[in-house]
Amino acid sequence: MMMTMTNPLPHLFFHSIPSLATKTFSKTNAFSKSSSSSSLATGIVDRTIRQRRPPPSPPCSSFSTIARQERQQHQRQHQRQRRPLHRSSRTDSPPRPLRAAVIGSGPSGFYAAKYLTSSVSKRVASLDDDSSSAPPWPFSDIEIDILERLPTPFGLVRYGVAPDHPEVKRVQNDFAAVSSSDAVSYFGNVEAGRDDVVSLSTLSSLYDVVVLAYGCQSDRGLEIPGRNLRGVLTAREFVNWYNGHPEYGYVGETVREARGGNAVVVGNGNVALDCARILAKGRGGLRDTDAPGGVLEVLGDGMERVVVAGRRGHVQGAFTIKELRELTKLRQEGYGVAFRVRREELDMGMTESSLQELQLASGRPKTRIDALLREAAAAAEKEENDDCKKSIELRLLLNPVRIESDDDRNDPRVHRVVLERTHLRGPPGEQRAVGTGQYEEIPADLVVLSVGYRGSPLTGMHEELFDAQRGIVTNDRGKVCGDNNLFVVGWIKRGPTGIIGSNIVDAKETVAAIMTYIDKRSNAFVEDDESDGESFKGRRGLIRHLEENRVRYVTWDQYLQIDRAERERERLRSDVQPREKFLSVEEMLACLR
Repeated sequence: MMMTMTNPLPHLFFHSIPSLATKTFSKTNAFSKSSSSSSLATGIVDRTIRQRRPPPSPPCSSFSTIARQERQQHQRQHQRQRRPLHRSSRTDSPPRPLRAAVIGSGPSGFYAAKYLTSSVSKRVASLDDDSSSAPPWPFSDIEIDILERLPTPFGLVRYGVAPDHPEVKRVQNDFAAVSSSDAVSYFGNVEAGRDDVVSLSTLSSLYDVVVLAYGCQSDRGLEIPGRNLRGVLTAREFVNWYNGHPEYGYVGETVREARGGNAVVVGNGNVALDCARILAKGRGGLRDTDAPGGVLEVLGDGMERVVVAGRRGHVQGAFTIKELRELTKLRQEGYGVAFRVRREELDMGMTESSLQELQLASGRPKTRIDALLREAAAAAEKEENDDCKKSIELRLLLNPVRIESDDDRNDPRVHRVVLERTHLRGPPGEQRAVGTGQYEEIPADLVVLSVGYRGSPLTGMHEELFDAQRGIVTNDRGKVCGDNNLFVVGWIKRGPTGIIGSNIVDAKETVAAIMTYIDKRSNAFVEDDESDGESFKGRRGLIRHLEENRVRYVTWDQYLQIDRAERERERLRSDVQPREKFLSVEEMLACLR
């Protein structure tokens, strides 16, 4: 998916904060009593920096000095007049903004912030319309704070989208425009949920609504013998590594040991095809991307043979024709990679139920995939003297049953994957892969398990709020179940499905749930304001809490400093490389000092 826009980049840290209080929600049943702990378009960024360069931060010898300087900077900014979304001309207009926190700065978090801002703006504007039938509205505006565990925003757009898909990464520009709103502030380097940072219960007491948008941070299990051999990675680990995620540098040594050999990628989705393409292309196909230089050095000239194996047929595969077509073009694009698929495996998967699946309204894309793969199979059969030194093979109807090693040492390394031939059984749309008792061994120096991501509960979340079987927060159309002010959006709401654009509809549904929640208790918000009196709430309360806990948070303007430093000309290996990413949080924070 590709999105483009022309709005300028954000240029504000924080905004003036109304001091009237909101209700301190006491939702002990929603939390445990204690908790255990793309790139931006270069031209746009350059124009923003020229228009308003944030003053450089002086060298600091202690955290207290840093915190004091940042607090003073925020106070100066808060003195500026805040431009509200809309101010009602009525004398009885509500006294304060809706205060919302969003945990996570990936696509779902930014879309939630965008559509919540829009919905509140429209509702506030309706206050001047005497003919409006909308319920009483207790807020004058909106104030959204986005909390992110890392210093840098954008989640899977930065660390999940393949480096050679820059057109998908451009959606970052849309998210940057969301942060340009006076209503939105960014708090990076803040791991929500931890008691020593900011707990979920604390956030619930500081804000009127809290939106969980932290995605899926673990993997679906593939519990087979040999799963823990050296040289076996999950796709989440591999993808985060080649995108320069600060927490996955350890993967490089595993890939280095297998360089130039054989790789097996288990799974038949787009992520599996991304992993195979990156492994085969090597550094030559990534030079002008935002893949870090260290990653290119490890990948070298790519793996000699990459096998992508799935337990069902091509009609049931989760990949799209766009991803498949990329593999078929690697040879003609000069990467020296042949793409191969076996006609007999295509035929084996074409059961009566599969044929019926192609006839359904949803079967049209699969029909195109079938035609593309049969064309590729025919081309592979005609190859006599293949001049390609590397290959990607799509294998179907093979289920991995164990991973083996020939090593006798304490830390044995993978040498092969044993797979069982399967056949399909069941009605259309419900076919299962059933073992046949026939086995095949495929040599492997590296194994990447791409069988899906999985969500986990946020630290401090009561177990009743999380569906462990599905790996999602228990919710009803975005409202977290129970008596609380929690909402959820994105993968942690619906599971790891869909593309970036899928989060738009998902976020709108959650925002509708938020508006309904406020409408149902609008009088309670007013009563709480009158009874609570003046206190630290929302953004003001969060800043005070983080400073008391000595948390070094990163503002949006400070992120722009990191962004600018990553794009400095002397760091880049080519004129078109968008950035050279920092590979540790320490490096990111160091450029702010």
